[in-house]
Amino acid sequence: MNILTIKDLTVKHRDSTILDQVNLTVQEGEWLALVGESGSGKSVMASAIGGLLPSELMVLSGKIFLDDQEITRFSEKEFQKIRGKEIAYIFQDYQGAFTPFMTIGKQFDEMLKTHTGMSKNERKEFALLSLKNVHLSEERVYKSYPFQLSGGQLQRAAIAMATILKPKLLIADEPTTALDSLTAAKVLELIAELTKQTKSAVLFITHDLRHVRKYASNLAIILRGEIVEFGDKKTIIKQPQHLYTKQLFSAVPKLRETPVRLLPNTVKQEATY
Repeated sequence: MNILTIKDLTVKHRDSTILDQVNLTVQEGEWLALVGESGSGKSVMASAIGGLLPSELMVLSGKIFLDDQEITRFSEKEFQKIRGKEIAYIFQDYQGAFTPFMTIGKQFDEMLKTHTGMSKNERKEFALLSLKNVHLSEERVYKSYPFQLSGGQLQRAAIAMATILKPKLLIADEPTTALDSLTAAKVLELIAELTKQTKSAVLFITHDLRHVRKYASNLAIILRGEIVEFGDKKTIIKQPQHLYTKQLFSAVPKLRETPVRLLPNTVKQEATY
């Protein structure tokens, strides 16, 4: 079942076309990786889906469906009802996900108050459980202000907030760019773990093809606002059709299969990627 369907979406900025007749789908439980260089239109597409386009950008034509409901030209009030509940975001600016002068717990409470009929005690218990599920010290983080947490902790808290209501669609827009490689790997494992439980469809926007190979099921390649390849990840990686796709994957170093030869008296190590 398609959770997200985009049909012939065109977004313009004055005389410039940012997205040009984009078509793609994301199914329930699927990870679709959207890959392209900076400025290709990836984040514009993510913003258009949730009604977050800046005022200078305009949807010229096309349609966006969440399940069978067309949401292309929802009002801000209509988007507020589904944003966070049915469509959730994890951004690369994890600090921007939280208001600096409110505790994490207060911000969880505000969101749950908006989208559920839970009592205050129920909201707190639900938030604590969500923080625990992302392997945080729930009581301490709940009472903390954003500036009191590390980058990795804040990103985990942002993931907890994005997945707490089991959204139909999770949009992860470069969610690990600001993190070190070890923390990034743990964060992606966590997203995979949580979305497997919730069966959320995931639109995974990234420039890191290593992550695409590991987590994505389908793949869309975007170049200057156009989808130039879309389909099964393994097929596209093994048999890319577009020159741009071929260049992308040819630039990714291969995993070494044999130990690296080192100087005498040093320990042999496997090269890792």
